[in-house]
Amino acid sequence: MTQTTAITPYRSLDNAAGNNELLDTLLAKGPKNDAALARALEVAPPVISKIRHGRLPIGASLLIRMHEVFDVSIRELKRIARAEVAA
Repeated sequence: MTQTTAITPYRSLDNAAGNNELLDTLLAKGPKNDAALARALEVAPPVISKIRHGRLPIGASLLIRMHEVFDVSIRELKRIARAEVAA
């Protein structure tokens, strides 16, 4: 008899406060504002705005792009985005 493991679906990074923390962390690495961050990540500026306002989660492809551009491990990016932000 073989043992099966439960497969959990991919949890998107849709915590608005955590995503803001992640974007702010990336801004601290060079870009001066969200528009410059969008250019660095090669996405349209409204994408960054939608992520900031909790209307769009950070998907896998954008997470990989953040890793490639800013040389931060994906594990660290996820940790920052999923962290609870103190009120």
